[in-house]
Amino acid sequence: MPAPVRSLDDAFAQAMAALGPFEARPHLAAAVSGGADSLALALLAERWVAARGGRVTALTLDHGLRPESAGEARRVGAWLAARGIAHGVLDWPGAKPRSAIQARARAARYAILGAWCRDAGVLHLLLAHQMEDQAETLLLRLAGGSGPDGLAGMSALVERPEVRILRPLLGVSRRALESFLAGLGQEWIEDPSNRDSRFARTRVRASLPALAAQGVTAASLAAAARRFADVRVALEAATAALLARAARVHPAGFAVLSLSELRAAPAEIAARALARALAAVGGRTHPPALAKSARILAAAAARPEGRGNLAALAGCVVELRAGSGTAELLLRREGRGLPAPEPVASTIRRGWDGRFDLAVSSAPTPLILAPLGEEGWIEIVRAAPALRDCPIPRPVRAVLPALSDAQGVVRVPHLGYNRPGTEAWLMAAEAVFRPRRPLVSPGFFVASIA
Repeated sequence: MPAPVRSLDDAFAQAMAALGPFEARPHLAAAVSGGADSLALALLAERWVAARGGRVTALTLDHGLRPESAGEARRVGAWLAARGIAHGVLDWPGAKPRSAIQARARAARYAILGAWCRDAGVLHLLLAHQMEDQAETLLLRLAGGSGPDGLAGMSALVERPEVRILRPLLGVSRRALESFLAGLGQEWIEDPSNRDSRFARTRVRASLPALAAQGVTAASLAAAARRFADVRVALEAATAALLARAARVHPAGFAVLSLSELRAAPAEIAARALARALAAVGGRTHPPALAKSARILAAAAARPEGRGNLAALAGCVVELRAGSGTAELLLRREGRGLPAPEPVASTIRRGWDGRFDLAVSSAPTPLILAPLGEEGWIEIVRAAPALRDCPIPRPVRAVLPALSDAQGVVRVPHLGYNRPGTEAWLMAAEAVFRPRRPLVSPGFFVASIA
C-alpha cells in the first residue's frame, strides 16, 4: 500500500515515484496554459525537481484561437519568471479549424509540445489533467458507448516516440490545486472556452454538481475509471501475450498472424490482437473497432480453402493464405491513402505514413520521397534482376518508401536497392519500421494516490 498522503507535495511526489524512473538531475517539460491546474503543476514540478538537482521548462502553446491568447502567454511567462521557472511560448502555425476545434487543438498541442521535447532532448512532458478531468472523460466516453478501454479514462503515462507523457495529478481535485495556488498568492487565468456550452466537455462539467448531489462525485467517477483501468490492463497483458505467440512482424512493415493461435485464444483477446496488428501495419493512431476485427476472424473461419483477401480495414488488406502447415493472416498496407510525393531537402529524420522513421543525411542533390509503386518496382527489377527473388510480397513492395531523382529511383532501403553509382551518403539513407501505434506498447498505466 502507498504511504498516506500528508500534503499536495507528498501527493505529487508519490505520483511521480509511480511514473518513474527518471534520469539523474531530470529536465522536465510542463504544459502550462495559465489555468489553475497547469500553473499548480508547474510549481509542484519545480519543487519536486529542485530537490533532485534538475529543472523544469514550462511551455505555453499560443493557439491563436482567441485574440487574448498572446497576452495570456506573456502573463504566464512573467508569473513563472518571478518564481525562477524557465518558460517558452510555442506557436500553432497555419489556418485554424472551424469544426472539432477542441479535438484538433488537442492533437496540435501534443504534436507541437512533443516536437519541442524531442528537439530539446527532454524525456518527460507533464500534463495537468486532474480528478475532475478524469471524471468528465469517463462520462463523455460512457455517453459515446465506449467499452472498458474507453471507460478507463486517461492513462497516467503514455509512451510516445518523441517523449513520455505523464499525468501526475489524476488523483488530485481541482479545488485542492486552486487552494494550493491561493496559499502561495498565485493568480491564474480563467479560459472562457471552459464555459462555452458549444463544447461537450463544458456541458458535462456543468452537470457534475447535480451528479454530486446524488452521490455521484468526481472522486467516485475517477475511482470507477480506475477499476475499468484495471480491467484494461489485464486485457492488454493477455493481448500482448497472444501477439508474442501469434505474430511475425517484418521490417518492411507487414505482419503474419497464426490463425491457429488466434482461434485457440478467447474471442475478445483474438479480436484485440488483430486490431492492434492492423493499427501497427496501417500506421494508424487507434485500432479499429473490435467488432470489425471479430468479423474478419469469422470470415477466415468460413473459408475452408484458406486463401483470398478477407477485408480492407484500418489502411490494411487482410489476406488469408496457407502457411507452413497452417492457415495464416497476412496484414499489409493497402495502396490507397499513401503519402504524396514530397521533396527531400538537406538532412531529414522524420516519420513517413505513420509506419516508418526515415533518415537521410546531407542530401546535396534534390530528391523525391514517395511510395515505390508498381512502375518503380518494374524499373528497379530491370536494373537489379536478382530482386525478383525478394521474399517481401509484391503488394508490400509497392507501398515501401523510395527515394528518386530526375533519372528515376535511386534507393529503396527495405529492398537493399541502390542504383549503380549511388553515392555513399545516399546509400546510408534508412527507413525503420516504427509504427505510430506499436504492435505491443507499455499499455495503460494506473497510478492512484491513497
